[in-house]
Amino acid sequence: MKVGFISLGCNKNLVDTEKTIAIFQKHGHEVVNDEKKAQIIVINTCGFIQSAKEEAISTILEMAAYKEKNCKYLIVMGCLPQRYKEELEKEISEVDLYIKYQEYDTLWEQIENLLTKQNHLENKKKKDSLRNTSSFLEQTDRVISTGANYAYLKIADGCSNYCTYCAIPKIRGPLVSRKMESIIEEAKKLAKNGYKEIILTAQDTTKYGMDLYQKPMLAQLLKRLCEIEGIKWIRFLYAYPETITDELIDVIQKNEKICPYFDIPIQHIADSVLKRMNRKSDGASIRNLITKLRTKLPNVILRTTVMVGFPGETKEDFEELYDFLQEAKFDKLGAFMFSKEEGTPAEKLKEQVHPKTKQSRYRKIMELQQQIVRQNLEQKVGLIYEVMIEGIQQDKKGEVFYVGRSYMDVPEIDGVIYVKSSKKLTPGEFVKCKITKVKDYDLIAEEV
Repeated sequence: MKVGFISLGCNKNLVDTEKTIAIFQKHGHEVVNDEKKAQIIVINTCGFIQSAKEEAISTILEMAAYKEKNCKYLIVMGCLPQRYKEELEKEISEVDLYIKYQEYDTLWEQIENLLTKQNHLENKKKKDSLRNTSSFLEQTDRVISTGANYAYLKIADGCSNYCTYCAIPKIRGPLVSRKMESIIEEAKKLAKNGYKEIILTAQDTTKYGMDLYQKPMLAQLLKRLCEIEGIKWIRFLYAYPETITDELIDVIQKNEKICPYFDIPIQHIADSVLKRMNRKSDGASIRNLITKLRTKLPNVILRTTVMVGFPGETKEDFEELYDFLQEAKFDKLGAFMFSKEEGTPAEKLKEQVHPKTKQSRYRKIMELQQQIVRQNLEQKVGLIYEVMIEGIQQDKKGEVFYVGRSYMDVPEIDGVIYVKSSKKLTPGEFVKCKITKVKDYDLIAEEV
């Protein structure tokens, strides 16, 4: 049958979707990019925050309405069924099969039972276990959907940090690391297939290995990945500050393949807020870490996320955060307003901050960061960077630019570099470029 996929949420979800595509293809089904041609539609959902839940529900309803005329089966998998499977089965009965995240090890068994009209009640009766996704996690067969230049490589799933505002441990369970050999095997496959950039992803990459090896093993994993021929860039996302070790920093210093790029979700800087969030770092350790990274890795790019309006956040707490961001000058920053997530400890905390106050604080942070980004980017003018070409684009005046990224940019999240060149460049090619101008969050460069 013809199958169409919709993947919502994070890059970790995208990897799960890519694995599911491979499973369908292995069993003889054809994957199509147009849902109008699909006999089966599979939606992989996110259920992390309210806006993600709303997007997932909206997409399910849209496809359910579409199914009446065109599609034979509608399947919904992922985080939303993990949290609300029984409610969804009652409320949106047009969906033929809901698959929880914790049921991924029986994913194809359930789908096959549906397609062959066999009774699949036995699957529903299987004892719930948030750790029974191990074989799906170790699976290396997948169909990459991010183009020919880069691929995400999931090294772990779940989280054992238990921040009071976060539903991830409830949805995905505690940290489950992949075996290192499985990761290396998949990375070698990717390199053999021509992928130049590997992006390691997990809910908390710096705690990789804590469950399997009783200590953080990201540094050792990176060293082994650097030995694989064909890979040009390696980067890792979501590095929690308390597990960024000297060993990890030293490995990055010594290996040119590893992009000196840290995505560190600090969430706040005020100790009282960090404590209520059940974060493992305090303000002093975060400040010390940033100083250390910039000292040991002079070209480091630092990205972070912060949350405003957490219950009990005072005016003084916010001002401390604002002043810190002004001082730290992160290269990239995402800000979020606290939202009550069902089933989390923070949902019931007293001293909830007024929505208008949250909006005001969020706006101030984003306005500040806009100025910081502009200042940081202007300092790049005149410098030379190696850029990976990813495509070609024409502006309104008809001028042709090549579009690429440097080590400073994560695909789909950060900016791009528009490159002028008298030569014909091809996607996947690496070229030296001199930055000539800043354009919003992007850079303009000339090949040198």
